[in-house]
Amino acid sequence: MAQRLLLLGAGATGGYFGARLLQAVAAGRSDIDVRFLVRPARAANLAQHGLRVSGVLGDFAVPARTLLAGDPPGEWDVVLLACKAYDLDAAIEAVAPAVGPRTLVLPILNGLAHYPLLDTRFGAERVVAGCCHLGAALERDGTIRQITSLHRITFGPRPGNLPHARAELARLQAAFAATPVEAVLPDDVLQDVWEKYVFLAALAAMTCLLRGTVGRIMEADEGEALLLEALAECEAAARHAGHPSRPAADRDNRARLTARGSASSSSMLRDLESGGRIEAAQIVGDMLSRARAAGHPAPLLRLAWAHLQVSGPPT
Repeated sequence: MAQRLLLLGAGATGGYFGARLLQAVAAGRSDIDVRFLVRPARAANLAQHGLRVSGVLGDFAVPARTLLAGDPPGEWDVVLLACKAYDLDAAIEAVAPAVGPRTLVLPILNGLAHYPLLDTRFGAERVVAGCCHLGAALERDGTIRQITSLHRITFGPRPGNLPHARAELARLQAAFAATPVEAVLPDDVLQDVWEKYVFLAALAAMTCLLRGTVGRIMEADEGEALLLEALAECEAAARHAGHPSRPAADRDNRARLTARGSASSSSMLRDLESGGRIEAAQIVGDMLSRARAAGHPAPLLRLAWAHLQVSGPPT
């Protein structure tokens, strides 16, 4: 029987990965059953135009089957959450009817603060772990614009998950194997999640605090030193949690965070500058708490968190 995958929303992240799976289905390379749980306006857009992707790896559109809140939930093998952290409470209520005794809930949200909430609602045995690396944005007309060629999704079971979790996730990995997306099923997925979180928290903290790209910060007299100090604060939290970055990941994080001329910034900075909601508490604030628990004073995270509370929209 084909694996049944329900994605919450069809935005830049979930929509992109779902679109790639549907592209493989349309080409006859996969039989995975992909549906999107969306709001009425997005459902209407998808019914009229399909799920559209444009960007560096080409343009395509695929039909997308959708569900609305309140529709019969069915029996889902995997429910994938790719929402913003500040929408998590609403997301939990939206997908709750679709989570059965054998359903796996796969969050690919930023950070780690969402796991206790999901564990409480669905049971820790059902909540697996994941993260992604993707440069994409949702345009006003509903098109997903792929900005870079990086499109990797990582997922895996956590200790105490249901016995069939790894096998079910291996089925999902096999479905992604029919797409251009790199899907990784590691032995210790939380290590990968932490390595991304360390980089993201440092990037978000410093690009928001200094209101500039990595390249612009590197042009400042103390820019490189400050970037590396922020990274060290985040790394202290990872070590305390038992997940220090592996040498290759540490080298990559340092290289990306100090790349001269880089136009890289955080999506949090873009959201902040546009007046949108931001994941400040779930990324910078949460990392500050973890660094302090590790015994690190984390002065840059402390300053960035205060700056975001003052500069960002009311929470």
